[in-house]
Amino acid sequence: MAEPRQPQLNGAYYGPSIPPPKNSKSYHRPGRGSSCNPLGCCCGCLCNCLWGCICQILISIIVAVAIIGVILFLIFRPNKVKFYATDAELTQFEFSTANNTLYYNLAVNMTIRNPNRRIGIYYDSIEARALYEGQRFHSVMLDPFYQGRKNTSELHPVFSGQHIVPLGSKEISNYNNDRSSNLYNIEVKLYLRIRLKLGWVKSPRIKPKIECDLQIPLDSNGRSSGTFQTKRCGLDW
Repeated sequence: MAEPRQPQLNGAYYGPSIPPPKNSKSYHRPGRGSSCNPLGCCCGCLCNCLWGCICQILISIIVAVAIIGVILFLIFRPNKVKFYATDAELTQFEFSTANNTLYYNLAVNMTIRNPNRRIGIYYDSIEARALYEGQRFHSVMLDPFYQGRKNTSELHPVFSGQHIVPLGSKEISNYNNDRSSNLYNIEVKLYLRIRLKLGWVKSPRIKPKIECDLQIPLDSNGRSSGTFQTKRCGLDW
């Protein structure tokens, strides 16, 4: 008896797939996948190491500066510089409501006391400003100088001239009260740029501000009357 004929296959028949050899290595196309590029890994490690070194250096510098600052403070023990307005002469102070102009002639004597034994002070820039009712009406630049240790220095700012000062109704009322009492409330401010000298070390520039709230007498004849009271000025670092 003849065997039955197998049905005819459509297309080619290749049989089952052949598994790859066990010892064969997998092929990886360059530029794909998550495997590490040796050059990239080296660059990343180098950047991390460099950044770590920079951070350590910065921390070391900050710690060293802090230690030096503490040591200098313990050695020199700086005391606050003291500013005083010792005298003031006001021979003219008239405000014209017609043109909002203030006419003035003011001279102030000030002292600066440096109580420190080991610290000198360079006054590189001194600007003196005169204000009335919060409005500046004059400013002068004073000569720079060096103040030695445990020393008292004097300043003599002079404000003279005329200036437009826009006073409101409240400020004009205060001016009339000052005129009636012959005692004017005038503010003098010093804007400084200084450097401290600690032995052979000089500090960076510091910009303190000095504020003096003064009551200055003036009589109706334009002559200074009464006694000026010495006033200690405030120091704002």
